Amino acid sequence: MRPWARDLLHCWFHKLDPADWFGASESVDALLRRRFGRWLVPFGHRPPDEFLTDRPTARAAILLFDQLPRNLFRDDPRAFGWDRQAVALSRGAIRRGWHRGLYAQEAQFVLMPLMHSETIADQRLSLALFARYAPASLPFARSHHRMIARFGRFPHRNNVLGRDSTQAEERAVAAGFDW
Repeated sequence: MRPWARDLLHCWFHKLDPADWFGASESVDALLRRRFGRWLVPFGHRPPDEFLTDRPTARAAILLFDQLPRNLFRDDPRAFGWDRQAVALSRGAIRRGWHRGLYAQEAQFVLMPLMHSETIADQRLSLALFARYAPASLPFARSHHRMIARFGRFPHRNNVLGRDSTQAEERAVAAGFDW
């Protein structure tokens, strides 16, 4: 395992907790930016196969491209700028079976790029995999799937991404679909 991957996995799973993972915290964002932000852009230009050499490196790269941008670039289009890499890594790890045998809290992060994807095929796969490997997160996977099935995109991203919202999308966000 590469040193940056070991450090990121240790920090994410042993220094942070679920409140840090899913809440907005300037101190957590600053910690992640300081410790791991320097890897995001240069690694983002590398092919996914470079990170699919072993299970821990793949898991760390998925976190790097899926979770960290959301922490480092809140309310900025760059928060979603590495989603394509994260999905490719997630799919590669799943093909290798690297999502199996993990604790559910760990498996959910291997699967999460699929939940974050605005592609319906990724959403469908997300539902099947969350049901089996991270069932506590299945309600979130279902709500994400519903938004993509209904709108073909996540309405809560529209403002940040400069997309116009329909009235139905605005109502969905007002109803709480704004993770």
